Amino acid sequence: MNDMTSIKADGAAEVARKARSRWRWPLMLSVPAVILAGGGWLWATSGRSVSTDNAQVGADIISISPEVGGRIVEVAVRENQRVKKGDLLFRIDPEPYRIALAQAEADVGNARIQVNEMSSTFVSKEADIGAMASDVQLAQENFARQKDLLDKGFTTRAAYDAARAALASAEAKRAVASADANAARAKLGTAGAGLHPQIAAAIAARDKAALDLARTEIRAPADGVIVQVDKLQPGSMAIASLTSATLVAGGNYWVDANFKETQLAHVRVGQKAEIAFDAMDGKACAAHVASIGSGTGSQFSMLPAQNATGNWVKVTQRVPVRLKLDCTPDRPLVAGSSADVTVHVRS
Repeated sequence: MNDMTSIKADGAAEVARKARSRWRWPLMLSVPAVILAGGGWLWATSGRSVSTDNAQVGADIISISPEVGGRIVEVAVRENQRVKKGDLLFRIDPEPYRIALAQAEADVGNARIQVNEMSSTFVSKEADIGAMASDVQLAQENFARQKDLLDKGFTTRAAYDAARAALASAEAKRAVASADANAARAKLGTAGAGLHPQIAAAIAARDKAALDLARTEIRAPADGVIVQVDKLQPGSMAIASLTSATLVAGGNYWVDANFKETQLAHVRVGQKAEIAFDAMDGKACAAHVASIGSGTGSQFSMLPAQNATGNWVKVTQRVPVRLKLDCTPDRPLVAGSSADVTVHVRS
């Protein structure tokens, strides 16, 4: 009985040994094959793309600054509201500017009255010249008669001298009238032609007042989302040229990817790329390289690195690469949000 059991055990062991021998060589060969296949795949695909997670979404950011100052009387938007170009954002008290416009209108009227008075004065001075010319002609004729009579001995030296004095006086009055007319002409402008400078200045002041009144209504310069409007409250003061709100213009988004300088050897404008937005669970979006920065990020910082100093340490720099989207995201992008970028440098 024991012999039979031993024989059976030896037979089972032999079968197991043969089974292990049959799978030994395939298993031994499979490991190098997998390694070779993986290495070949890495060799074939390596260098075809460059990637970075140092990338942010960019958009057109417009600072909303009033061009006139005053008290805010109305706020027509709320935080993160989408607006269209021309929509009213807020309004500054227009009454002071309406008063200024009315004063400017009155100044235009006064300027026209003054110019009309100067024109009348000029016409009057021109008439005086004509009258003085007649007096001079009469004095010349009287002087000529007195001279002829004196030569013939039929008048006195006193009468002759009086005629000569009258002629000189008439000529002097004519010269004064001519000077007055020239002065009136100079005030009136070039012979009264064209728009008088005084009227032009008053009209320009009126147009400026009208423009200031129109600027009390601050409107959206483009389509987008208005933000940072919490400080706009009725009753608060708006200061000219000081940013009161910000508009993130819609429809023009891009991604700035900051690649290491060692990754840019094969990056070219126009190459295809993929962008995975963190705010969209990493969903990929097609894009292409629009431009490559002409300077590193540190070069344009507030305190750029001074490589010429003796304590310089070489650090790998990053260069901004701008990518334009070739797809339409499922949801609006958020300016400044993060993304992962892969650029296919070889097809």
